[in-house]
Amino acid sequence: MKTQDDSLKIGELSSMFALTARTIRYYEELGLLKSNDRTEGIHRRYPGVNIVYLKRIQQLKGYGLSLGEIKEFFDLVERDPSGESCRALLLQTYQKLMVLEEEKISESRKRLAELQDQTALLKELDNFFSCPGPECLDCPGGEFCGEYGPIGPSGDEL
Repeated sequence: MKTQDDSLKIGELSSMFALTARTIRYYEELGLLKSNDRTEGIHRRYPGVNIVYLKRIQQLKGYGLSLGEIKEFFDLVERDPSGESCRALLLQTYQKLMVLEEEKISESRKRLAELQDQTALLKELDNFFSCPGPECLDCPGGEFCGEYGPIGPSGDEL
């Protein structure tokens, strides 16, 4: 339950983001989250701004960044409250991530094409594991044999 000062208990914050209280404390130790002074009941309270921080942490982790890399952004904001340094680093990081994603897409397209070719080939073959063997003489997928090339009935390369 939020208090009048819009702060949250650790359990409230952790349940909002499906995180453990231990993870919240760890993020706080790393300097990614801020807590208020403890109350009389020795409970930490977390200002509402941590909701935004946790959203950003989850977003950046979802992009594959480590907590150390994420901390760089938070540290930049502390040093440069205008946010310009952080924005510039984020743009640079996102550009690199986009290149990596494009490479992954390209590799996935290559694997997909190979799987489609292999599927077509398997429809033509009686036994995938008979290669190299007698089927190689009529095999429509000779290029898939790689270094072995088509094999004749005697086991010799054609």
